[in-house]
Amino acid sequence: MVKTCALIGAPIETGASQRGCVMGPASLRTAGLATSITELDWQVHDLGDLSIPVQTPMPHHNKSLHHLAETIAWTTTLRSAARDALMTYDFPVFLGGDHSMAAGTVAGMCDYAADQGRPVFVLWLDAHSDFHSLDSSQSGNLHGTPAAYFTGQTGFDAFPPIRQAVDPRRICMIGLRSVDPAERGRIIDLGVDVQDMRAIDETGVLTPLQNFLQRVQAENGLLHLSLDVDFLDPGIAPAVGTTVPGGATFREAHLIMEVLCDSGLVRSLDLVELNPFLDERGKTASLLVELTASLLGRRVLDRPTRAFAN
Repeated sequence: MVKTCALIGAPIETGASQRGCVMGPASLRTAGLATSITELDWQVHDLGDLSIPVQTPMPHHNKSLHHLAETIAWTTTLRSAARDALMTYDFPVFLGGDHSMAAGTVAGMCDYAADQGRPVFVLWLDAHSDFHSLDSSQSGNLHGTPAAYFTGQTGFDAFPPIRQAVDPRRICMIGLRSVDPAERGRIIDLGVDVQDMRAIDETGVLTPLQNFLQRVQAENGLLHLSLDVDFLDPGIAPAVGTTVPGGATFREAHLIMEVLCDSGLVRSLDLVELNPFLDERGKTASLLVELTASLLGRRVLDRPTRAFAN
């Protein structure tokens, strides 16, 4: 049976402070994402880029927030697109765009999972937890809020209500190394499974990842993977506006993807925060394509080395 993969562009940069993420979907396509997936015997359907109409500014008592109306509109649009894609294709890939898009993609997964009577699990590969509420955000950048939204935290009344919020205990965050105090208290209190870079340095990525996947399987869960470029070390992935030193290595990232592939549990994927304006000859876009290929079936012996020869 032929496996189907949908590519859905979400050229969003209103959730971030630095321009450039709007070019992310085009950069991933140029780097050969569709071809790489097709070579792994997937049938690829590129559904193009989503868009939203011009929005009327929406006020909020936190004066630092910007582009709130746009973020809500993107959330609504992506939620519908994600649910439809999950119903139609075996594996949707959402091409970002800043990480505010996860508010919509995960919400769409929640709608789909509710129809299936199954729980949603989220693997969050990121330097940041993105667990700010609209009130606690000091930067006003809404790419720092999606995890709080899709877990049903308070303060998101202006957003579309989550039909079946993700239980924070069903989230595993790997690679954290820049978490604000307001977020730190929230993720600890809620019981999020956090594997920061110190934990990874001490124990490696394999054991906590396998433990998490065992829980997904035991509960017959639907797993969404959200991969932020800043999860990776800036030395191998410079094309991000929020670089944080000490990220995942090339080897760690590919190991995670291959283990996820072996599990067969991942149902959908976000590729977020790629800012081609900050890249070096497409280095980061090419790496994201390679990681996606590892997730969808490519193995070490199949991987070309030429892409990273220079």
